[in-house]
Amino acid sequence: MADYQRMRDHMIEAHIKRRGIRDEYVLNAMRAVPRERFVAEGMAEFAYEDAPLALGEGQTISQPYIVALMIEAAEVRPGDRVLEVGAGSGYAAAVIGQIAANVYAIERHEALAVPARRRVSDLGYDNVEIFAGDGTRGFPDQAPFNAILVAAGGPAVPEALKEQLAIGGRLVIPVGEEFGQRLCKIVRRTAVRYEETDLGAVMFVPLIGEQGWSEDGRRAASNHKPGASRKQSLPEMIAEAAEDLPNFDDPAFGHLFDRFGDRRVVLLGEASHGTAEFYRARAAITRYLITRRGYTIVAVEADWPDAAKVDRYVRHRSASGREETPFQRFPTWMWRNTEIQALIEWMRKHNAAIDAEDRTGFYGLDIYNMSGSIGAVLDYLDTVDPQAAAIARERYGCLTPWQKNPATYGRAALSRGYAECEQAVIDQCRDLLRRRLDYARHDGDAFLDAAQNARLIASAERYYRIMYYGGTESWNLRDTHMFETLQRLLDAKGPDARAIVWAHNSHIGDARFTDMGATRDELNIGQLCREAFGGEAALIGFGTHTGTVAAAHDWDGDMEVMHVNPSRPDSYERICHDAGGDSFLLDLSPGKHEPLRRRLSEPRLERFIGVIYRPDTELWSHYSQAILTEQFDAYVWFDETQAVEPLGIEHHRGMPETYPFGE
Repeated sequence: MADYQRMRDHMIEAHIKRRGIRDEYVLNAMRAVPRERFVAEGMAEFAYEDAPLALGEGQTISQPYIVALMIEAAEVRPGDRVLEVGAGSGYAAAVIGQIAANVYAIERHEALAVPARRRVSDLGYDNVEIFAGDGTRGFPDQAPFNAILVAAGGPAVPEALKEQLAIGGRLVIPVGEEFGQRLCKIVRRTAVRYEETDLGAVMFVPLIGEQGWSEDGRRAASNHKPGASRKQSLPEMIAEAAEDLPNFDDPAFGHLFDRFGDRRVVLLGEASHGTAEFYRARAAITRYLITRRGYTIVAVEADWPDAAKVDRYVRHRSASGREETPFQRFPTWMWRNTEIQALIEWMRKHNAAIDAEDRTGFYGLDIYNMSGSIGAVLDYLDTVDPQAAAIARERYGCLTPWQKNPATYGRAALSRGYAECEQAVIDQCRDLLRRRLDYARHDGDAFLDAAQNARLIASAERYYRIMYYGGTESWNLRDTHMFETLQRLLDAKGPDARAIVWAHNSHIGDARFTDMGATRDELNIGQLCREAFGGEAALIGFGTHTGTVAAAHDWDGDMEVMHVNPSRPDSYERICHDAGGDSFLLDLSPGKHEPLRRRLSEPRLERFIGVIYRPDTELWSHYSQAILTEQFDAYVWFDETQAVEPLGIEHHRGMPETYPFGE
């Protein structure tokens, strides 16, 4: 059974206090109101996520932080009479009612007002009354009000609401275009004088009524003020700054990214794990950086042992003793597709004419193919140190019973009390490191492979042991390991080595400027690269509006070609779509397009599709808040995209390496 009190306490600490809400009246009120009682049926488990949730009738229950922000801004105090416009589920009115003497809430939709009224009644909130009606007119029978809060965005401030404020009263309302507003605070100082403060960008459903928007999305006649000046829209600013992309095979495509060619690390993202244009664009950029800028490391979000087999192929190295077909685990299409095949063949051909020590390698950063990793370590030790191999087999022995299904390992360890293998694996890594100089004379590349795999097992074990306890620690372990792998690759190749990283946007966009870091304490490779390399790291994100994608409905399920929903109106993707153009590069570097950077610096929704795509629950499954200009140094846009073409959709079932937390 869910511990809602614990979830509520976590919401207060992580989503409310951490983001600057200090008003004890607000914090105590939110602690007292059970938000799970105000969400739609089946949504209780998400009640304390900092996200708006659908209610029906095209309306949402506002995210907890916004509720807290508005109540704090309205300075609601004991004894106040408060009007709320846009009652929705009744949650915000219930929270306000924990502070104020009387709350009057108006909801335009009778179908929402009735259950909202029932909820507050069932919970005994007798000082909260909910009515159905046009909230833009206010509630003159109960005026004046000490505070008025409006939970919908209007084209301007309704005069009726201003007139119903008491002297000293506060009105908090989103004002602006239908899909992007500023949160305004208006204080009535005298009968005719008002003071207005801008509290920042927000996104609310439209305020529909006599003094708001009309049903067709136009301003209502009584609130329309002709002749107002018009500033440049955000899509127009993007269109002005956008650089059109040539065809993938045109050398000019890669040249557009030459501006990042002096960076130590260039990280190339993707908004899904199954979009052909993302792969083809990254391949074109990669070819350019290798041939024109001398990059020698291609490091991808893939298992190290599988990538090592590809690396031996592209660098014309002999195979190790035990070779299986790489990338047989779910999701096979992520790396076994025609776009990757073409890049691999190009790298092999390119390397053929280059001295062995200067060839570009193909490396995996991810950590979860435990059986392949163990085999790779043992293969190497069998070759260079049979005694060490015998010791390793003993040390790895406690892992082998579950190595074909690593998720079972965590369950078995937790239920049976088996001692962790972590120390034994750490000892193995230390043994390998102590022997580094001895191994180097055999084959430096082979040593790196074995050392990496020994570390891989330690990280994988820790990951599976903690995966039932929540996403943050397991995600952080995974991305920290991938970053450390990248660092070791760079160190092994020398001070002049430079790397290209392929990974999902969720891994390469700076986590500090997404909900991942802001509310869940999660970090990622992009953040760690910026912290380690500063301006020597370039983070390049990718996005699309619609099209098709290769994905599965469930982990370990069969690949399907699915239709990608058109992007939401309140997302970065939609403003890029509205800018027009089939594809473009948007340079987000500081000093470039500063007016646009300022406009884009307000948080918006951004779409993340991994190997799983659930379009029916897309908002909750695939969208998250981010600040694009801080998350990435550049953004590559393809308005309509197509699914990758897999080489085969078979995969090994029962191997959910990163489920349920990873992309």
